[in-house]
Amino acid sequence: MGVTGNGTSGTTVAELVQRRWGDHRVGLRHEDLVLSHHQVASGAAARAALLTDLLPRGAEPHLGILLDNTAEFPLWLSAAALAGAAVAGINPTRRGAELARDILHTECRVLVTERAHLPLLDGLELPGVRVLVTDSDAYAGLLAPYEGARPDDIAALPGRPVRPGSRLLLYFTSGSTGAPKAAICTQGRLAAAGGALVGHFGLRSDGVHYICMPLFHGNAVIADWAPALFAGASVALRRRFSASCFLSDIRAYGATYFTYVGRAVQYLLATPERDDDRDHTLRLGFGTEAGAVDAERFEARFGARLVEGYGSSEGGAAIQRTPDTPRGAIGRAAPGGDLAVVDPSSGAECETARFSGEGRLLNGDRAIGELVNRGPSPFEGYWRNAPAEAERLRGGWYWSGDLFYRDAEGFLYFAGRTDDRLRVDSENLAAALIENILARWDAAAGVAVYAVPDPVAGDQVMCALTLRAGAAFDPSAFAAFLDAQPDLGTKMPPRFVRVAPCLPLTATNKIHRVALRREGFRCDDPVWWRPGTERRYRVLTAQDEAALLRAYETHDRAALFDR
Repeated sequence: MGVTGNGTSGTTVAELVQRRWGDHRVGLRHEDLVLSHHQVASGAAARAALLTDLLPRGAEPHLGILLDNTAEFPLWLSAAALAGAAVAGINPTRRGAELARDILHTECRVLVTERAHLPLLDGLELPGVRVLVTDSDAYAGLLAPYEGARPDDIAALPGRPVRPGSRLLLYFTSGSTGAPKAAICTQGRLAAAGGALVGHFGLRSDGVHYICMPLFHGNAVIADWAPALFAGASVALRRRFSASCFLSDIRAYGATYFTYVGRAVQYLLATPERDDDRDHTLRLGFGTEAGAVDAERFEARFGARLVEGYGSSEGGAAIQRTPDTPRGAIGRAAPGGDLAVVDPSSGAECETARFSGEGRLLNGDRAIGELVNRGPSPFEGYWRNAPAEAERLRGGWYWSGDLFYRDAEGFLYFAGRTDDRLRVDSENLAAALIENILARWDAAAGVAVYAVPDPVAGDQVMCALTLRAGAAFDPSAFAAFLDAQPDLGTKMPPRFVRVAPCLPLTATNKIHRVALRREGFRCDDPVWWRPGTERRYRVLTAQDEAALLRAYETHDRAALFDR
């Protein structure tokens, strides 16, 4: 998620909301709506008073929020903090039984939504859930009697005083396999994360935090909203991320800071260049998965710095960037963490990374491992999911699920998720390393690298490419580009290249690699490949595909391809 805060503070988010009472500077903007900090605190107090009356006595004080990034979302986050309740961000891209499962699993007694999302609830069995529709007359009438409430007058739910250890967030991890897990974040940890980012980046009260990533995901709340609340900065909301509206929003709101995840930066870079691309107030973007190449392209074009960070969604491991961080590295372990890169099968620490003169990782098969925190972990558990929690904390360590390698100076380099590892000709490779190299190709707008099974043993490397406007896939130029990359190992060049109009994404703009792996080279998009030992690419024909499938069957590996 890219949050570098660690630990828990003695400050609650409720106290941060209370501090904004009487502050009449602009605090929140969304489209034509402008609210002062005082009005936000007042609106949060009214909703908190309503919430304390709506939640059944003795029930878990949980509410779900099924909203786009409208003003009601941060108002209800603040209300929950004041009332000592916890918010489950509900993903509007989920459907049917999966959506109902998210709401019921987190024991939401109140669900806050809007008319645009009501069709998602049609036919769902949600016993005991009170639904509030924010853009309705009924909602306005329900809220009206509570207007005038003050933040410091809100009594926490009976028997649940607001403390740093009070649950505030139940945010679902964004994994693309299995049921999402609801990670717990307390008021103290959220306040601490906001304060850490304010201190690390020098964020100020006169700044404007642009929130274009979805607030149902931890990144937007922990890395954008929380530091704005801590610093007393203003917040500007975009209902949903839009690359074409990004700069106009930045200019209209005077935004100075934003966060990103997944492919957002690539989408911004794919917009047509203009002479006024640097005419704005933006100073800093903070996030993950942009990669060094696109971060440099962003700064060169827009004049604003991007900082790639790392912090596991659950809060168990954090890496902090320092001024001496080398190109391509994320940074060193944040204070208080005992991070190590270990072999997940043995638990032994991996070798220190060795590099060639051109910067190629020479011992990836022995240097790449899973990042673990061997010290005290701020991970606060999963809601009602003891098996997943035990797996995350096995052996007394926090296992991040992410691949890294570490250089002799202790700097850590991201190498992908543990399920993004490829094994080619008995050599372990990491998808992120190959992606960072392929991203240098001028024609590429987006890159995803993933494994497809080899017909005989192990994996083969496949990549999906999206191209910049006006570009076409030139197989000779692509092969020449690969030959010219000094840090591209001999096992890394893709066997298959899928040229796609867009990459499949999760709801948080991360590449949906499971979908890509399932399709492999059997897809509707054109696929180019290098048969045998050839170095040149040619189109994969129907005859080629049939021959490959027969080879899988011959070696009894067809089931692997279909997994």
